[in-house]
Amino acid sequence: MVQRSVLFTAVVAALVIQASHAVQAQAYPSGPITVVVSFPAGGSIDAVVRAIAPKLQERMGRPIVVENRAGGGGVIATAAVAKSSPDGHMLLATASSIASNPSLFKALPFDTLKDLQAVSLLFHTPLVLVVNPGLPAKSVGELIALARQKPGEISFAQSGPGSAVHLAAELLQTMTGTKMNGVAYRGAPPALNDVMAGHVSMMFADAGSVVSLIAGGKVRALGVSSPTRVPALPDIPTIAEAGVSGFDAVGWTMICVAAATPAPIVDRLQREFALAAAAPDVQALMTRLGLLPVASPPPGEVQKFLGSEIDRWGGIIEKAGVAKSQ
Repeated sequence: MVQRSVLFTAVVAALVIQASHAVQAQAYPSGPITVVVSFPAGGSIDAVVRAIAPKLQERMGRPIVVENRAGGGGVIATAAVAKSSPDGHMLLATASSIASNPSLFKALPFDTLKDLQAVSLLFHTPLVLVVNPGLPAKSVGELIALARQKPGEISFAQSGPGSAVHLAAELLQTMTGTKMNGVAYRGAPPALNDVMAGHVSMMFADAGSVVSLIAGGKVRALGVSSPTRVPALPDIPTIAEAGVSGFDAVGWTMICVAAATPAPIVDRLQREFALAAAAPDVQALMTRLGLLPVASPPPGEVQKFLGSEIDRWGGIIEKAGVAKSQ
């Protein structure tokens, strides 16, 4: 009798929770929805989210507020959402740095997989390996040969330890057995300026930021970091095509909410973001920015993808020896 009573109580509790989630989902959203962008205004993530926001607002009938909380490689914004009420009214728009941070920082104010629920992938961010035109390397193969001939002499610019730009360069060295000299900058624009000026030899840069520079001959593109070519640069081969088989260093952007947000709310958000991101003007914006739109899988699959990316970049960071001490 005691066992039956305990079982009955557990079943009732589960039904109450389920009913509560259903009521929450029916009433959702009950107020403004804030999308916290983990980078400054003006970047590709910010531009796409702001293009999507009016479409979400129209469909969901509530104001969509875009708020930039830059700093700490995305940690500040991520912590704010991870600690928010799990009701779907505060969302996180974050980049692939969320997958590298668990290995870069000894302690984070949240547990990425336990405190966050992935909602939707928005797009991939391919990087372009560009070099100063004066560098005597006109292909990825020639660059690798040159780096092997002169270990430590070829310099690469990177916009902060652990950034996608930095880790792509570390991955290239790991996969090719080369050793180059990393030079840190406070952001991608000054790093790119020094590549153009010849103060550093090369860097991985967001495709959207270098299309016009490549066309103008200010930098030379050797390859793209994605497994497929970039529509904005159709003549530039992938680095894998160019001889580094399996090379894949694509950034990505996803939407997350606090863990324990009811599944019906998470599912609705995934549907709404997918519809808004599929709008022709948003797709055109992504293409202009050198991004690759993604047809997002269901939230459960996105969560698994996030876990796999944490593992993958953790291995790369360990091999490169770039983990931070804090």
